[in-house]
Amino acid sequence: MGQPWNSAPPAGSTAAEGAGPIDRPTHADPAGAAARPLLLQPERLRQRLKDVPAEPGCYLMRDADDRILYIGKAKVLRHRVRSYFQSGSGHGHSPRIALMVRQVCEIEFIVTDSEAEALALESNLIKNHQPHFNVLLKDDKKYPYLCITWSEAYPRIFITRRRRFRSPLDRFYGPYVDVGLLRRTLGLVKRVFPLRQRPLPLHRDRTCLNYDIGRCPGVCQEKISSDDYHRTLRQVAMVFQGRNEELIELLREQMGRYAERLDFEAAARVRDQLQGLDALTADQKMSLGDSSVSRDVIALASDGRLAAVQLFQMRAGKLVGRLGFTADAVAGEGVAEDPGRILQRVVEEHYSQVEPVEVPPELLLQHSLPQQELIGEWLAERRGRKVKIAVPRRQQKAELIDLVERNAGYELQRAQRTAEQHQLATEDLAQILELVQPPRRIEGYDISHIQGSDAVASQVVFVDGLPAKQHYRKYRIRSSAIQAGHSDDFMAMAEVIRRRFRRWAQAKASGVDLGEVRRAAGSTLHTGGLNDWPDVVMIDGGKGQLSAVMEALRELNLHEELVVCSLAKQREEVFLPGAKQPLDTEADQLGVQLLRRLRDEAHRFAVSFHRQQRGERMKRSRLSEIPGLGPKRVRDLLAHFRSIDAIQLASVERIAEAPGMGPALARQVWEYFHPEADGESEASADVLVGAGAD
Repeated sequence: MGQPWNSAPPAGSTAAEGAGPIDRPTHADPAGAAARPLLLQPERLRQRLKDVPAEPGCYLMRDADDRILYIGKAKVLRHRVRSYFQSGSGHGHSPRIALMVRQVCEIEFIVTDSEAEALALESNLIKNHQPHFNVLLKDDKKYPYLCITWSEAYPRIFITRRRRFRSPLDRFYGPYVDVGLLRRTLGLVKRVFPLRQRPLPLHRDRTCLNYDIGRCPGVCQEKISSDDYHRTLRQVAMVFQGRNEELIELLREQMGRYAERLDFEAAARVRDQLQGLDALTADQKMSLGDSSVSRDVIALASDGRLAAVQLFQMRAGKLVGRLGFTADAVAGEGVAEDPGRILQRVVEEHYSQVEPVEVPPELLLQHSLPQQELIGEWLAERRGRKVKIAVPRRQQKAELIDLVERNAGYELQRAQRTAEQHQLATEDLAQILELVQPPRRIEGYDISHIQGSDAVASQVVFVDGLPAKQHYRKYRIRSSAIQAGHSDDFMAMAEVIRRRFRRWAQAKASGVDLGEVRRAAGSTLHTGGLNDWPDVVMIDGGKGQLSAVMEALRELNLHEELVVCSLAKQREEVFLPGAKQPLDTEADQLGVQLLRRLRDEAHRFAVSFHRQQRGERMKRSRLSEIPGLGPKRVRDLLAHFRSIDAIQLASVERIAEAPGMGPALARQVWEYFHPEADGESEASADVLVGAGAD
């Protein structure tokens, strides 16, 4: 693929020089294909099913709006996913699943090392995304933990599903996906190690049978010192931390003694217990033990020409999200780029686009970064607190890196099949627009509203023909002239363009050489944040929208810097500024199809944001009917309860707990949703008002 097209590194540039364009890998589809169900596209469906590996993991079904419809897990992903689309499967599935399958437009997957890991990951993903068609695990059921109350003189050990810290010294181990196996293993541990067997003493002044047979060290009567008992518990804790060598050694010795006595049945039971212990304490990389730590895990797979990078977002010890990127892996003259430089490029681009609060306290990387110390300082400055960057080589974190690398490998296989088609599309677009080089970053803009109400705009970004969703932006139209009953798409589009390129215009006015900044855009650390210059800007609309945009760019003095075009919907015609006639193109040209995919994605993104804004406005307008509730209290009330339904179901006392809500106002809100209760006795209301006066 050679050097990236408009990002040649300047002399003396550092870590990111030669790093290629980076993007979230999606799939090369004909225009509009991603918005059509897979059942209506047999060839595309066959390719998607072929991409699914024959390994354990989780699969995610998405609809035309990129929403997750269903999340499932499987021991063999390929077999499970294919079963949804077998001929006649509509008759074999329940009506709920059959309806879901008809809406599936995309399939994603995350591979794991075992079915148990897939089960834990499935639970995390369902609770985080709440897919519409998932009815199991959606109730936020908790997997069991093992608790040891280290704060007590004689700690207790028990199973619980509620992680409530009575003391900072208490510790929880898990979660475990098989509670039956956990109970059996805890019973086994209590038979091997002398531990307290009862929560309360059986006798007031003497020991029980457990002490006589060696199962209990006499905790109730303090026959053992607190220090000695803590020492025993520390050995037990090592078992549930995965450090179970001591227990395994004891069991093997016991199994040997049974075998010497020719008691093969007992020896077989111990053998089964050993196997159960291995299954219980197998590492669950999808839910790390140090659940108080949030981290991002980044790894890549490369073929020397193209690199696929995966970023797993672990929050509170659980996987909550995954991002993917592709990058040019050629440094120049056919030499493969250093993996550390590619990862640094990903880190720079990704964390320069997110909010500071989204920067985690720890990054786990597959390879060291060339400027790791500098990157750590930059991330710490963004976050406001220290950020640890580590390259794990041993134990659980290293295995997690391996798992992310495997997922990157599958994305690389998929990207390899589509890279050539994307390159042909960008080259064709360069010929259409008469560009010197194929465009790397293309931006698309669209407006969405209903007769001027809730007007919003979208900015979507394609890099090398692929959607780069981490660069998408939403805009609320601020112009007071655009309101319910009066719409002006030209004015709205011009406003968005002015806001989008204001920083670049200010930099140019201050004497900055924009060409030099664009050439240095390979590193976020050396561009002052100006690293998002597009090679092509596409406007959804005809000559009118295009003229309004060019007028806005003239105000910014950027009209000669940017390449701008528009795509009209009816005939899929491409217009350039100042041209009376559209360009001579065919609707099925690869370059035009690329613009159509960009246009359709901008439209989808704008409509989704408009629906969200309209729904929020309808909620606020309903609450605004309540006397005494101003805009600020409405926002606080919605932020506290999350939905109108939750407010309606809440009691007066719960409503009064919300910020800015006193007892009297809480009573008004409650009565608004319960008009049938107006005839109740007002004594309780008088008490509430009196309490508020205090």
